[in-house]
Amino acid sequence: MEDKKNNNSSMSFPLPENGVSDEEKQTSGSDSPAKTRRRKPGGWRAMPYVLGNETFERLASIGLIANFMQFLLQVFHLDQVSASNVLNIWSGVTNFIPLIGAFISDAYIGRFWTIASASIFEMMGMLTLTMIPWLPKLHPPPCKLGQQCKKPNKSQMGFLVMGLGFLSIGSAGIRPCSIPFGVDQFDSTTDEGRKGIASFFNWYYTSFTLVLIIAVTLVVYIQDSVSWVLGFGIPTILIFLSIVLFFIGTKVYVHVKPQGSVFSSFIQVFVASYKKRNLKLPDERESNVTVFYDPLLPQGSIVNKLPLTHKHRWLNKAAIVMKDEVNRDGDCTNKWRLCSIQQIEEVKCVLKIIPIWSAGVICFTAMAQQGTFTISQALKMDRHLGPNFQIPPGSLSVISMITVGIWLPVYDRLIVPSLTKVTRIEGGITLLHRIGIGIAFSILSMVVAGITEKMRRNSAITHNSPDGIAPVTVMRLAPQLVLMGFAEAFNILGQIEFYNKEFPENMSSVANSLFSCTVAGASYLSSLLVNVLHNTTGGNGHLDWLTNDINKGRIDYYYYLIAGLGVLNLFYFLYVASRYEYKTRVVIDDDRIKGYGDDHELHDMKY
Repeated sequence: MEDKKNNNSSMSFPLPENGVSDEEKQTSGSDSPAKTRRRKPGGWRAMPYVLGNETFERLASIGLIANFMQFLLQVFHLDQVSASNVLNIWSGVTNFIPLIGAFISDAYIGRFWTIASASIFEMMGMLTLTMIPWLPKLHPPPCKLGQQCKKPNKSQMGFLVMGLGFLSIGSAGIRPCSIPFGVDQFDSTTDEGRKGIASFFNWYYTSFTLVLIIAVTLVVYIQDSVSWVLGFGIPTILIFLSIVLFFIGTKVYVHVKPQGSVFSSFIQVFVASYKKRNLKLPDERESNVTVFYDPLLPQGSIVNKLPLTHKHRWLNKAAIVMKDEVNRDGDCTNKWRLCSIQQIEEVKCVLKIIPIWSAGVICFTAMAQQGTFTISQALKMDRHLGPNFQIPPGSLSVISMITVGIWLPVYDRLIVPSLTKVTRIEGGITLLHRIGIGIAFSILSMVVAGITEKMRRNSAITHNSPDGIAPVTVMRLAPQLVLMGFAEAFNILGQIEFYNKEFPENMSSVANSLFSCTVAGASYLSSLLVNVLHNTTGGNGHLDWLTNDINKGRIDYYYYLIAGLGVLNLFYFLYVASRYEYKTRVVIDDDRIKGYGDDHELHDMKY
C-alpha cells in the first residue's frame, strides 16, 4: 500500500510556475476551503417541505402502482401475459430514464428545477390515469355475464400509454434527485451538518416504509372495494399537495448550482484514451518516467481525491501530458485529449461496479413477481378475513414490508454488534455479503412460491368450483413473501449503501440512478421470460405455462425457472464479488471502528 502511494505521488502533474504547494493552498489566507465552502444551509428548516413533498409523492405513485395489475385485468380486460408485459415494460422504462434525469439535473438545471418540473409531469400522469376509470369512453365496457369481455381499442390503449409516459417522465426527475436534494440542505463540512445528513436518511427511509404500508393497504382497499376513480383520485390530489408544499419551501432551500455531468467526463476519458492508444505506459516500477495530469480539486469540493490505480491501465493513457496540453496556470487546454487522474478513477469506479450491478438483475426479477403473478395467484384463493372482509390482492406485499420493518431494527441493534465482535468488519459483514445473502433468499422465495402454487393449483382442480377459486387461504402466500422481505432487506438496502459508498461523492445522482437501472433490467428480463414461455411452452393438448387461466397453466414451473436462474446468478455473483476491491478499507479494534489511514493494522474488506 505504501509503495502505491509513493508511485502515485511521483506521477502527478508538476506545480504551476507560482510554486504554491497543495498544503499551502489548503491552509493559507482567506481562500481556504473551510471558509470558501461554509454556507448557511436550509438544514432542518427545509425538511418539512422536502420530506413532505417526497412523502406525498411516494404515497401517490406507490398507491397507484400497487394494485395496477388488477386494474389492467379487471378494468382493461387484458389477459395475464399482456398485463404483465405492460407492467414490466413500463417499469423498465421508468427505472431506466432516471439516468437521463440525473444528466439534465447535474449538467443544466439543478436538482430543484428537475424535481419541480418532474412533479408536474407526474401529476399530469396521475390525472390522465384517473380519467380512465372515470370516463366510460376511455376504458372497455364492463363484462356481461355469459359474454366474452371486450378488449381495449387503440385509442384507449393510447390514452393509457400517455398517462404511463407522463409518470415515467416524472420519475426520471424525482428518483435520482430526491435524496441528493435533501442532502444538499445540510453542510457536510460541519459536524452538525453530517449529523443532519445521517438523521435525514433515517427519516427518509422511515417515512418511505410508512408510505408503503399505507399505500398497499388503505389506498389499495379503496381501489379494490370502493371505487377505482376514488382510488386513483386520492393519489392525484396527494401529488398536487406535494407540488404545492415543495414550492412553498423555495426560499428556505439551499439551491446547489449544476456542476456539470459526470457522463460528459466519462466520454472525455474514453475519447482521450483512444486518441492516445498508441502511447506506451511505463512499467509500474518506472512510473516516475511519465508525467500524469493530476490537478488540485476545485475549491469548495467535497470530493475526496482518488489515487491512480493500475486496474484498467489502458485508461491511464488519457492522463499522459503531451506538449501544449497544459497552460501556464496548470489548466488543461483540451478536455477531449487530456483528462485528470480523478476523472479516470471515477470511470474505473463505474467499470468495476458493473459486474456487481448485473448480478442484481435476476434477484430483482424474482422480486418483481410480487406485483404480477403473485396477484394472479391471490385472485384464485380464499381472501376472506372474517365473514365480511376480503384482503385486496395488491395489499399482500405489505407482508414483505412488515418483514423488513421488523427485521432491520433487530439486525442493526442485535445481530450487527455480535457479528462485528466475531468478524472485526464494520457492519458485521461486508456489503457484498449482504447482497449475496439477499440473492440466496430470493432463490428460496421462488422455490417456496413454486411449491405453494402447485398446492393451490391441485386444490383448485380437485374442487373444480365455477369461479376457479381454490379453497386455500391466501395467507399460504405469506412464507414466500416473508422470504422475499428478507431478500429485500439484505439485497436492496445492501445495493443502495454499496453504490453510495463505492461511488465518488460527486456521483450520488448516478449511484441512485444505477439502482433504478437494476430494477429496469429486471423488468425487461421478466418481460422477455414471460413472452418466451408464453410462445414456446405448452403443446400436445396442453396450454402454455402462463395461459390466462392459471388453473390450467403452470406458474409453478415459471417460479422454478427463476429459482434455477437465481442459482446460476449466485455462482456468478460469488465469482465477481471475490475479485472486487473496495474503495475504502476499515479497521476494528476492541473499542471502535477506525477509518482508513489510521496507524493500526489494515484489514482488506473483500468478499
